[in-house]
Amino acid sequence: MPFFTGATGQIHYRRWPLAGDRRPRAGVVFLHGMGQHTGHYHRFAARLAHHDIEMWGLDQAGHGLSEGTPGAPGLLADLADDAARLTESAVADRPGLPLVVMGHSLGAAVAVTLLRRGRAPFRAAVLCGTPKSVVQHRETSDFADPGFPVLAVHGIDDRLAPIDGVRPWAAGVPGLELREYADAGHDLLHEKIHRVVADDVAAFVVDATVG
Repeated sequence: MPFFTGATGQIHYRRWPLAGDRRPRAGVVFLHGMGQHTGHYHRFAARLAHHDIEMWGLDQAGHGLSEGTPGAPGLLADLADDAARLTESAVADRPGLPLVVMGHSLGAAVAVTLLRRGRAPFRAAVLCGTPKSVVQHRETSDFADPGFPVLAVHGIDDRLAPIDGVRPWAAGVPGLELREYADAGHDLLHEKIHRVVADDVAAFVVDATVG
Protein backbone atom coordinates (compact mmCIF):
# COMPACT_ATOMS: atom_id res chain seq x y z
CA MET A 1 0.00 0.00 0.00
CA PRO A 2 1.50 3.37 -0.95
CA PHE A 3 2.04 6.10 1.63
CA PHE A 4 3.80 9.44 1.64
CA THR A 5 4.90 11.69 4.47
CA GLY A 6 2.21 14.32 4.85
CA ALA A 7 1.98 17.52 6.86
CA THR A 8 1.00 15.68 10.05
CA GLY A 9 1.95 12.05 9.45
CA GLN A 10 1.86 9.18 6.98
CA ILE A 11 -0.82 9.58 4.32
CA HIS A 12 -2.27 6.64 2.42
CA TYR A 13 -3.15 7.16 -1.22
CA ARG A 14 -4.44 5.19 -4.19
CA ARG A 15 -4.24 5.25 -7.94
CA TRP A 16 -6.93 3.71 -10.12
CA PRO A 17 -5.09 2.99 -13.42
CA LEU A 18 -6.97 2.05 -16.56
CA ALA A 19 -7.08 -1.64 -17.37
CA GLY A 20 -4.69 -3.23 -19.83
CA ASP A 21 -2.82 -0.99 -22.21
CA ARG A 22 -5.47 1.75 -22.35
CA ARG A 23 -4.12 5.27 -22.15
CA PRO A 24 -6.05 7.89 -20.18
CA ARG A 25 -7.02 11.15 -21.82
CA ALA A 26 -7.32 13.00 -18.50
CA GLY A 27 -6.79 12.49 -14.79
CA VAL A 28 -8.67 13.46 -11.63
CA VAL A 29 -7.01 14.17 -8.29
CA PHE A 30 -9.82 13.38 -5.84
CA LEU A 31 -10.22 14.60 -2.25
CA HIS A 32 -12.92 12.95 -0.14
CA GLY A 33 -15.16 14.36 2.58
CA MET A 34 -15.27 14.08 6.37
CA GLY A 35 -15.73 10.54 7.66
CA GLN A 36 -14.85 8.94 4.33
CA HIS A 37 -11.79 7.33 2.74
CA THR A 38 -10.63 6.30 -0.71
CA GLY A 39 -12.17 2.85 -0.34
CA HIS A 40 -15.58 4.48 -0.72
CA TYR A 41 -14.76 5.66 -4.24
CA HIS A 42 -13.94 2.53 -6.23
CA ARG A 43 -17.27 2.77 -8.04
CA PHE A 44 -16.74 6.41 -8.97
CA ALA A 45 -13.21 5.68 -10.20
CA ALA A 46 -14.55 2.80 -12.30
CA ARG A 47 -17.12 5.09 -13.89
CA LEU A 48 -14.46 7.65 -14.73
CA ALA A 49 -12.34 4.86 -16.19
CA HIS A 50 -15.26 4.05 -18.50
CA HIS A 51 -14.60 7.50 -19.98
CA ASP A 52 -10.81 6.92 -20.12
CA ILE A 53 -10.15 9.08 -17.07
CA GLU A 54 -7.65 7.93 -14.46
CA MET A 55 -8.05 8.86 -10.79
CA TRP A 56 -5.80 9.41 -7.79
CA GLY A 57 -7.05 9.89 -4.24
CA LEU A 58 -5.78 10.04 -0.68
CA ASP A 59 -7.15 9.26 2.75
CA GLN A 60 -7.33 12.64 4.47
CA ALA A 61 -5.43 12.85 7.76
CA GLY A 62 -7.28 10.91 10.45
CA HIS A 63 -9.25 8.94 7.87
CA GLY A 64 -8.90 5.49 6.36
CA LEU A 65 -5.34 4.20 6.59
CA SER A 66 -3.75 7.62 7.11
CA GLU A 67 -2.29 8.70 10.42
CA GLY A 68 -4.06 11.33 12.47
CA THR A 69 -6.90 11.83 14.92
CA PRO A 70 -10.22 10.39 13.72
CA GLY A 71 -12.80 13.12 13.27
CA ALA A 72 -10.18 15.87 13.48
CA PRO A 73 -8.42 16.16 10.11
CA GLY A 74 -6.68 19.39 11.09
CA LEU A 75 -6.00 22.65 9.29
CA LEU A 76 -7.06 23.22 5.71
CA ALA A 77 -3.54 24.43 4.97
CA ASP A 78 -2.08 21.09 6.09
CA LEU A 79 -4.66 19.12 4.11
CA ALA A 80 -3.85 21.24 1.06
CA ASP A 81 -0.16 20.39 1.53
CA ASP A 82 -1.11 16.71 1.43
CA ALA A 83 -3.22 17.29 -1.68
CA ALA A 84 -0.26 18.99 -3.34
CA ARG A 85 1.90 15.95 -2.57
CA LEU A 86 -0.74 13.67 -4.10
CA THR A 87 -0.77 15.88 -7.18
CA GLU A 88 2.99 15.50 -7.49
CA SER A 89 2.51 11.73 -7.49
CA ALA A 90 -0.08 11.98 -10.25
CA VAL A 91 2.22 14.15 -12.36
CA ALA A 92 5.08 11.70 -11.84
CA ASP A 93 2.89 8.72 -12.76
CA ARG A 94 1.51 10.33 -15.92
CA PRO A 95 3.76 13.15 -17.17
CA GLY A 96 1.87 15.50 -19.43
CA LEU A 97 -1.58 14.12 -18.60
CA PRO A 98 -4.10 16.97 -18.17
CA LEU A 99 -5.40 16.98 -14.60
CA VAL A 100 -8.54 18.18 -12.84
CA VAL A 101 -8.83 18.51 -9.07
CA MET A 102 -12.10 17.37 -7.49
CA GLY A 103 -13.20 17.56 -3.88
CA HIS A 104 -16.31 16.46 -2.02
CA SER A 105 -17.48 18.46 1.02
CA LEU A 106 -14.35 18.83 3.18
CA GLY A 107 -12.40 17.85 0.08
CA ALA A 108 -13.97 20.75 -1.82
CA ALA A 109 -12.70 23.15 0.83
CA VAL A 110 -9.25 21.58 0.57
CA ALA A 111 -9.33 21.87 -3.23
CA VAL A 112 -10.19 25.57 -3.05
CA THR A 113 -7.43 26.15 -0.50
CA LEU A 114 -4.98 24.39 -2.81
CA LEU A 115 -6.09 26.39 -5.84
CA ARG A 116 -5.63 29.68 -4.00
CA ARG A 117 -1.91 28.91 -4.08
CA GLY A 118 -1.94 28.56 -7.85
CA ARG A 119 -3.92 26.57 -10.35
CA ALA A 120 -1.01 24.68 -11.99
CA PRO A 121 -0.98 21.87 -12.99
CA PHE A 122 -4.77 21.71 -13.06
CA ARG A 123 -6.90 22.56 -16.08
CA ALA A 124 -10.20 22.74 -14.16
CA ALA A 125 -11.88 21.89 -10.86
CA VAL A 126 -14.99 20.05 -9.68
CA LEU A 127 -16.60 20.85 -6.33
CA CYS A 128 -19.14 18.36 -4.97
CA GLY A 129 -21.38 19.18 -2.01
CA THR A 130 -19.55 22.48 -1.55
CA PRO A 131 -19.60 23.29 2.18
CA LYS A 132 -20.37 26.59 3.85
CA SER A 133 -16.68 27.05 4.64
CA VAL A 134 -15.90 27.61 0.97
CA VAL A 135 -18.31 30.54 0.95
CA GLN A 136 -17.72 31.92 4.43
CA HIS A 137 -14.32 30.85 5.80
CA ARG A 138 -11.63 33.50 5.59
CA GLU A 139 -9.16 31.01 4.09
CA THR A 140 -11.38 30.13 1.16
CA SER A 141 -13.90 32.95 0.71
CA ASP A 142 -11.66 34.88 -1.72
CA PHE A 143 -12.00 32.17 -4.37
CA ALA A 144 -13.40 34.89 -6.58
CA ASP A 145 -11.82 34.22 -9.96
CA PRO A 146 -10.22 30.78 -10.38
CA GLY A 147 -9.20 31.56 -13.97
CA PHE A 148 -10.39 28.26 -15.42
CA PRO A 149 -13.59 26.18 -15.67
CA VAL A 150 -15.18 25.03 -12.42
CA LEU A 151 -18.13 22.66 -12.10
CA ALA A 152 -20.07 22.60 -8.83
CA VAL A 153 -22.44 19.65 -8.43
CA HIS A 154 -24.95 19.89 -5.62
CA GLY A 155 -28.06 18.10 -4.37
CA ILE A 156 -31.12 20.28 -4.01
CA ASP A 157 -32.04 18.39 -0.81
CA ASP A 158 -28.58 18.78 0.75
CA ARG A 159 -29.12 19.44 4.46
CA LEU A 160 -25.47 19.59 5.48
CA ALA A 161 -24.65 22.28 2.92
CA PRO A 162 -27.98 23.83 1.89
CA ILE A 163 -27.97 24.88 -1.72
CA ASP A 164 -29.55 28.26 -0.94
CA GLY A 165 -26.19 29.33 0.47
CA VAL A 166 -24.25 28.03 -2.51
CA ARG A 167 -26.30 29.59 -5.32
CA PRO A 168 -25.37 33.26 -4.76
CA TRP A 169 -21.71 32.38 -4.24
CA ALA A 170 -21.61 30.27 -7.40
CA ALA A 171 -23.25 33.05 -9.40
CA GLY A 172 -20.41 35.38 -8.44
CA VAL A 173 -17.53 33.12 -9.48
CA PRO A 174 -16.51 33.62 -13.15
CA GLY A 175 -16.34 30.40 -15.11
CA LEU A 176 -18.24 28.37 -12.50
CA GLU A 177 -21.20 26.24 -13.55
CA LEU A 178 -23.56 25.10 -10.78
CA ARG A 179 -25.39 21.90 -11.65
CA GLU A 180 -28.27 21.00 -9.33
CA TYR A 181 -29.76 17.53 -8.82
CA ALA A 182 -33.33 17.03 -7.67
CA ASP A 183 -34.15 14.41 -5.02
CA ALA A 184 -30.49 14.25 -4.01
CA GLY A 185 -28.75 15.18 -0.79
CA HIS A 186 -25.18 15.88 0.27
CA ASP A 187 -23.31 12.73 -0.71
CA LEU A 188 -24.04 12.83 -4.45
CA LEU A 189 -21.59 10.12 -5.46
CA HIS A 190 -23.32 7.64 -3.13
CA GLU A 191 -26.94 8.51 -3.86
CA LYS A 192 -29.29 6.90 -6.36
CA ILE A 193 -28.29 9.51 -8.91
CA HIS A 194 -24.58 8.71 -8.54
CA ARG A 195 -24.14 7.43 -12.09
CA VAL A 196 -25.67 10.54 -13.64
CA VAL A 197 -23.42 12.73 -11.51
CA ALA A 198 -20.34 10.68 -12.39
CA ASP A 199 -21.10 10.89 -16.09
CA ASP A 200 -21.66 14.65 -15.82
CA VAL A 201 -18.32 15.01 -14.06
CA ALA A 202 -16.59 12.88 -16.69
CA ALA A 203 -18.07 14.92 -19.54
CA PHE A 204 -16.92 18.13 -17.87
CA VAL A 205 -13.41 16.76 -17.31
CA VAL A 206 -13.07 15.68 -20.93
CA ASP A 207 -14.42 18.97 -22.25
CA ALA A 208 -12.15 21.02 -19.97
CA THR A 209 -8.99 19.06 -20.76
CA VAL A 210 -9.37 17.55 -24.21
CA GLY A 211 -12.11 19.63 -25.82
